[in-house]
Amino acid sequence: MTSKMIRYILIVGILLPQSLAHPGFFTSIGQMTDLIHTEKDLVTSLKDYIKAEEDKLEQIKKWAEKLDRLTSTATKDPEGFVGHPVNAFKLMKRLNTEWSELENLVLKDMSDGFISNLTIQRQYFPNDEDQVGAAKALLRLQDTYNLDTDTISKGNLPDPDHQRANGNLKYFEYIMAKEKDANKSASDDQSDQKTTLKKKGVAADYLPERQKYEMLCRGEGIKMTPRRQKKLFCRYHDGNRNPKFILAPAKQEDEWDKPRIIRFHDIISDAEIEIVKDLAKPRLSRATVHDPETGKLTTAQYRVSKSAWLSGYENPVVSRINMRIQDLTGLDVSTAEELQVANYGVGGQYEPHFDFARKDEPDAFKELGTGNRIATWLFYMSDVSAGGATVFPEVGASVWPKKGTAVFWYNLFASGEGDYSTRHAACPVLVGNKWVSNKWLHERGQEFRRPCTLSELE
Repeated sequence: MTSKMIRYILIVGILLPQSLAHPGFFTSIGQMTDLIHTEKDLVTSLKDYIKAEEDKLEQIKKWAEKLDRLTSTATKDPEGFVGHPVNAFKLMKRLNTEWSELENLVLKDMSDGFISNLTIQRQYFPNDEDQVGAAKALLRLQDTYNLDTDTISKGNLPDPDHQRANGNLKYFEYIMAKEKDANKSASDDQSDQKTTLKKKGVAADYLPERQKYEMLCRGEGIKMTPRRQKKLFCRYHDGNRNPKFILAPAKQEDEWDKPRIIRFHDIISDAEIEIVKDLAKPRLSRATVHDPETGKLTTAQYRVSKSAWLSGYENPVVSRINMRIQDLTGLDVSTAEELQVANYGVGGQYEPHFDFARKDEPDAFKELGTGNRIATWLFYMSDVSAGGATVFPEVGASVWPKKGTAVFWYNLFASGEGDYSTRHAACPVLVGNKWVSNKWLHERGQEFRRPCTLSELE
């Protein structure tokens, strides 16, 4: 690589406006795959540049060998050599013309194509925020899934095709040491909290929500007795004799009893999933949450994903999916929020939260004018190799992603009061690419309908 090229790359790196970059790559695996193709294109361009440099050097090498032969012969008898008129002419010609051509060849910059491509592609590179976000994601995965430093640094995750990264061990140990120092005070606070709770007579097996959440993500701590399990069934459901499902009823499975969580199997096709993903990908942006203090949407470290909103009127597939939800739940989707499509990134997660607005958040959905979120419908649009479960820490339930299925639950009781047992979370994705889509159904529009209550779904 020439010094001129190195200087050019440094100048490009310094002068390129940071505003052209697209931060948040780490929050979406779907968009991160585009970086693979970008890097592949750059590698191809780099190889073309190397080939051009090799061809140039080969030409220079031939020049050197030719001139070496001529000068070796000429220096043996200089006077005799130039005494021949043809040799004298060729010497004049070489020094006047050919050495200039050689000089131009040596000075010719073969890197223009590569530098041009790099300059164009660089505006789409991840930035410092992405690198830091990805590093934090690895730490989050290590904590949540109890992975030791050696395991995660070598890439020994539940994926046989995962490329190993043996050189990362010291880096992870360094990062973890810093993280432990930062969290020491938090751990001390938690210890003091446990002591205080013990004095107040709280049960010895009490666990903070964070620990319960992480245990459920690992498939531990699930609270379902055999007696309760016997009451969970699979069945066919026709949506209260809905004509669309009388001959081809939907397949249902009980996932949990309190709160009642129902899974619908084979409820969205692979073709529909691909259309929804294709519609969402160009408009994916960092997922936001409601700030209870300001009432506005904002990004948060506890929600690591990208999302997009799809309206029924823009594509018949989205409209058909919306109507399918209405037919199976009996709830009016005209007052529901648009279909939200989410793609989780490296260690993508959404920590424990409620879907409904609590009493201290009276204005959470005021701008919609459709009341509170009465129910949640969640499509799983991909399988996940490891991690990525939907967990309910209050009750000890874990629901695992399965492509083509959907889960449904009510967030409110019939009285309109919020069901606090529906507090749930999306566990970090350990290995794989998690795509989901949500439909939040609201109170307005349900006054004169007969919704399919979960007790009637049995």
